[in-house]
Amino acid sequence: MARYMETLTIERGGFRIKVPESWWEFDVRPESRDDSIRRMVAERVGQQPELAKYKDTYTAFLRKAAADAWKSGALYCGCMAESFGGDTPITGSITVSLVGGRTQAGEPLSTDPQVIASQLAVREAKKEGDAWRKVTTVDIPGVGTAARTYGIEDIPVPDDALKRTIRAVLMQTFIPVPGQEGKVALVAGSSQVLDLADSFFDIFDAITSTFRFAE
Repeated sequence: MARYMETLTIERGGFRIKVPESWWEFDVRPESRDDSIRRMVAERVGQQPELAKYKDTYTAFLRKAAADAWKSGALYCGCMAESFGGDTPITGSITVSLVGGRTQAGEPLSTDPQVIASQLAVREAKKEGDAWRKVTTVDIPGVGTAARTYGIEDIPVPDDALKRTIRAVLMQTFIPVPGQEGKVALVAGSSQVLDLADSFFDIFDAITSTFRFAE
């Protein structure tokens, strides 16, 4: 885990968060993201030529992550794609989005962490290898209490006619936005490397704990 000790502070509209120095931030806007990702991958491969054989994998992963993030209203999106000597690169991502909702009567949904947690569904694995989800609340220093889900989840592939899913390690933390009714900052971490789920939960928790609203 020593590779994740050096961090960068990211500041965007209304918040800041620290991410591992080795992670990449990339432009999620449709008109410019492909060129941005292409340049970043080329730069990374130039720095570490041994990653050249994973170039297409990195590019495809980043493009999909950027497209999904844009559709979800992400304000920030960062990814890791590292080779640790194995045949498959280790990948993961963090997004920060501003989300909200209203009741059928048009009232803003509650952002009380306990209320949010009570509305999030727990999923128990019926047998080994099944997807699962736990629901809890966490205290974020300088921010307060937030609702959280974490587990191994089957995530629907966006706009897929066959209704396919991707199984992934997923942690979502719902942080109430001060002064904005019905709005939460959603910090979501995901990875498709299921064998490293516990390690990614630790990483995502550590990153989320650095989240702060801008003064």
